[in-house]
Amino acid sequence: MHDVVTFGEGMVRLSPPGHLRLEQTHSFELYVGGAELTVAAACSRLGLSAAWVSRVATHPLGRMMANRAREHGVDVSRIVWSDDGRVPLCFRETGAMPRGSLAYWDDGDSALSRIQPGDIEWSFLADAKLLHVGANTPALSAAAADATSAALVHAKRHNCKVAFDLHRRYAGNIDEALMVHVDVLVGDAEDIRRAFGVEGQPEEAAAQLKERFQLDVVAIPLPIAKGVRSGVWTGIVVGDKLYTDRTYDLEIVDPSGARDAFIAGVIYGYVQNDLDMGLQYGNALAAIKHTHPGELCYFTEQELRDQIETTGRALKR
Repeated sequence: MHDVVTFGEGMVRLSPPGHLRLEQTHSFELYVGGAELTVAAACSRLGLSAAWVSRVATHPLGRMMANRAREHGVDVSRIVWSDDGRVPLCFRETGAMPRGSLAYWDDGDSALSRIQPGDIEWSFLADAKLLHVGANTPALSAAAADATSAALVHAKRHNCKVAFDLHRRYAGNIDEALMVHVDVLVGDAEDIRRAFGVEGQPEEAAAQLKERFQLDVVAIPLPIAKGVRSGVWTGIVVGDKLYTDRTYDLEIVDPSGARDAFIAGVIYGYVQNDLDMGLQYGNALAAIKHTHPGELCYFTEQELRDQIETTGRALKR
């Protein structure tokens, strides 16, 4: 039985060392990511039983993605290996004021976008507590949208809860019909405006969505950038009440994956029936994720607890 099952693409990120521009670099640093993969990895590191489901190209980079997930304790046995379709790539250069960081995506015609009916037998969700998917997955293709809908329908049929990330790049393309299956919704203020036309203060927008779609939880990350290398992070959760938490000052090494770390914390709290703890975990994990390169969040349980107990000071060893 799995506590969490995630469904979506993995990707390989290539970044020039330091602050080099893509056009001037002669080498790349390589990282594995993808929103659903990284959520599964963080959930696993938190102690949940997690599985990542995807359709992945039978390719060295595809095997690399599965290996990275496996290294974090994620079950990858449900991956559908495919001889058609590509491994998604992201090229990201790290900026410095006044030049911002930039990402260039080369992710068309991916293996998951070519998913076929019957590739994944979703009945195994009967043994899962929660399915997590993001708006990026149904946006890949009509076939991926159908697969996402099938996954959500099977989850509801088997009393498996559903978490859904509005995901900034695709929030404007949400099919509202999917929301009938969702229990936990994650999105920031811009995601919510683009997806559903709801504006206002974050807690007010969250309350509106919770009532509109009969959700258990709406989680809203609230990062504020103060520059390329600094910012603050907090987030809120609206469940049976409004949950708030401290704000973390950030020295930003790499913000990639911070939102996924936040989601993992919220999911952990939801599965454990402790939304206050989940919000604290989510915010602390997002803060930690900013401190090292790559999408995957590397942390120990003790580091997480220590971070929550600090009052803004850097931890010393």
